Amino acid sequence: MLRTSHDPVFFWDRYKPDRDGPAPPHEVTAFEWTQYEGHGPGAELLGRPRTALELGAAECREASWLARRGVRVTALDLSPVQVERARRWWKDVPALTIEEGEACSFLRGDDQTYDAVYSIWGAVWFTAPDELFPLVAKRLSPGGVFTFSHGETPQHLTGRQPMYGKGPEGREMTVDRWCHPPETWADIAHKHGFVDVEARCLPAPTGQALGTIIVEARLPDRADHATSSH
Repeated sequence: MLRTSHDPVFFWDRYKPDRDGPAPPHEVTAFEWTQYEGHGPGAELLGRPRTALELGAAECREASWLARRGVRVTALDLSPVQVERARRWWKDVPALTIEEGEACSFLRGDDQTYDAVYSIWGAVWFTAPDELFPLVAKRLSPGGVFTFSHGETPQHLTGRQPMYGKGPEGREMTVDRWCHPPETWADIAHKHGFVDVEARCLPAPTGQALGTIIVEARLPDRADHATSSH
């Protein structure tokens, strides 16, 4: 019988182990929310931030793309293997800071605010939203943008679900992910004080099966508060 390991750090340490050279295998030429190159929206979903935080950045490809365009980016990942590789790949990008840590713990201890917090198939998908969303709201500037994407999941899978992978010697590994349809993500965002929420599933390109759920939300700004008080 195969042993099952539930160790998120170990799980993500083994994410894309074939990409471990001194430089990324391909130049980063675009900001992508989906797994299909050139499909769907780009960095415009973040507005025009001066500062940004990526949760679950892994290879930090999009974080490096933003940083090279003048945004001060903090990229966070749980895996020390991913962090070490990203720091090696992007050591020449001065506007990019790469941190190691779990998303909720980092947000609780962080004293910075950001114009945008985003996640691309990253920590938002793998963290309890009722714990994470209020912490994101505390770290956003007034009017700040919270945007994330993840893979389309079967409609019968809702809430906390295990995702499976293979570890060394065929050992089965699991990590928890939170599966919700777009309308549920929108409800969660509204519940935690976000406004201008748009949640949708972007269909895959022709010939591909898996779409991408994209959620956009905004923290109220001072003008919103002033309007609501009258």
